[in-house]
Amino acid sequence: MSEPPPLVDIHCHLLPGTDDGASDAEETLAMARLAVDDGISTVVATPHQLECFPQNQGPAILDAVERVRELLLQHNVPLTVVPGGEVRIVSELVRHLHSGKLLTLANRGRHVLLELPHDVYFPFDRLIYELSTAGMVAVLAHPERNPGIARQRGAVPALVKAGCLIQITAGSLVGSFGPRVQKFARSLVSGQLAHFVGTDAHGAASRRPLLRRAFDCVSALAGRETAVDLCCRNPASVVAGEDVPASRGRTTKADGGGWFRRRKAG
Repeated sequence: MSEPPPLVDIHCHLLPGTDDGASDAEETLAMARLAVDDGISTVVATPHQLECFPQNQGPAILDAVERVRELLLQHNVPLTVVPGGEVRIVSELVRHLHSGKLLTLANRGRHVLLELPHDVYFPFDRLIYELSTAGMVAVLAHPERNPGIARQRGAVPALVKAGCLIQITAGSLVGSFGPRVQKFARSLVSGQLAHFVGTDAHGAASRRPLLRRAFDCVSALAGRETAVDLCCRNPASVVAGEDVPASRGRTTKADGGGWFRRRKAG
């Protein structure tokens, strides 16, 4: 199989000592080297914001990214790192974005990486609308790993129809989170309900910043052009602050229709 274009990761916890990701600068370096070796050219650093990590406000993240850039330059690691955040859904989120307390992806003022509680789903159509009226776009992180979403047939198609973009975790596609999550993730890709594949990397030993195996998986499921869209073009558009088409085709189909029927019956 031919080499893909440069891979771009819009979800990665490689800033040292900021959340539950890289513990220190040494681990950040190890993660960056792994990413480069895997074909990743650009990473959006997305530390958790709000909830358990109130210290991760915009200015602190911008400073941390600058320090990581200097670190990578000193060690000749050719990885571009740009700022962002993984934002827990809360009230007044748009106001916090306008104030600079919260960051958009690549700090472009355009795409917002949103995180639900890990095992709960609640509709957030109002927030999608509020972001849209403010000129921003919701990106939901790893819905395939949320049991609440898995229990609600049609949740992901409804989100996409409302204008939310969907980010799947690379490890989900290759089985790192178990067979049920893998089947769900693959159904979202096959059903054209995914817009990005991100690593959601947290370390150098486990949950590593690797995308190439997921790229090959998407290629097998939906074709090479889709893999390029999800792992290269679309995330590169986010980094540039450019539009990403919300609709990828069969968005009226219940995500993983057969999978959801089996899940509901079981």
